[in-house]
Amino acid sequence: MDYRQAGVDIEAGRTFVEQIRALVDRTRRPGVMGNLGGFGGLFELPTGYRQPVLVSGTDGVGTKLKLAQICDRHDTVGIDLVAMCVNDVLTSGAEPLFFLDYLATGKLNPDQLTEVVKGIASGCEMAGCALIGGETAEMPGFYDDGEYDLAGFCVGIVEKDRILNGRQVEIGDAAIGLASSGVHSNGFSLVRKIVADEGWNWSDRPNLSAATADLSLGEVLLTPTRIYVRPVLDAIRAGLDIHALAHITGGGIPENLPRCLGEGKSVQIMPNSWDVLPIFTWLAEQGNVARAEMFNTFNMGIGMVAIVAPSQRDGTIAWFEQRDIPAYHIGEVIEGNGEIAGL
Repeated sequence: MDYRQAGVDIEAGRTFVEQIRALVDRTRRPGVMGNLGGFGGLFELPTGYRQPVLVSGTDGVGTKLKLAQICDRHDTVGIDLVAMCVNDVLTSGAEPLFFLDYLATGKLNPDQLTEVVKGIASGCEMAGCALIGGETAEMPGFYDDGEYDLAGFCVGIVEKDRILNGRQVEIGDAAIGLASSGVHSNGFSLVRKIVADEGWNWSDRPNLSAATADLSLGEVLLTPTRIYVRPVLDAIRAGLDIHALAHITGGGIPENLPRCLGEGKSVQIMPNSWDVLPIFTWLAEQGNVARAEMFNTFNMGIGMVAIVAPSQRDGTIAWFEQRDIPAYHIGEVIEGNGEIAGL
């Protein structure tokens, strides 16, 4: 016997590494040391910081991967993977520096997984971080052929006295919702159940909106997670008084927004203050999902919330809209114990 007979193709692994080398090189930024293929990724800390603090984050894509594999489209979930990590790191006010990925599959298909890494590299370029390493595991008998799973790891940096940690939030601050690009990467177990139970196919084209008229249901749902890093960091550097940031992921606004507020504070949401994307309305109608359940599962059209001083409200909205990110005044910070009122 040999390893290939056991289901692991070392030569396919080498082919895969060569196919992704150029993709990884595209993400290089100052600080990267060495090249792809080492036992560890090396990154030199930037100069100019007085008290640099490293901020780390890790996440996956969840069962959205099932949809990518069913639709045989693999170039977007890598963007999701990066987005879920860098958007989390961003909430501390940190700039993402570098990213690593873990990719596990039943049988290594270099062409398929190159498409995945193409998305990861694109996400890193959008976020301005370097892809400095990763691990590809071929695990026959653990995953079926064609199946794969992803995990990502990101490290960012922020000046210690500029960390966003909830202490900057004040009563009366405005909550500015930054639009999501779609369902992002949470709630797909419910999405898949609704689609299956109601007899829809991923290739169907339900009447959602004029903007998605040419897209199948699968294509709409595979829209990658929006990466907020560059516009948010540019806003902070430009002097916008951002007091806190919340990445709206699993658990929606009710679970994630309180995490950035600090003690003794809540948010009063203004109902109907933003545009809920048609895909959420469709999912609620098809699955007969209660409003509260929708808000506790999905982002409902808001992918990030910035808490800003009242004087900065209009300027913050204008800043993001000038960068093609719809932004809305969705609420106000009030006294409380982390409750999100008004949904």
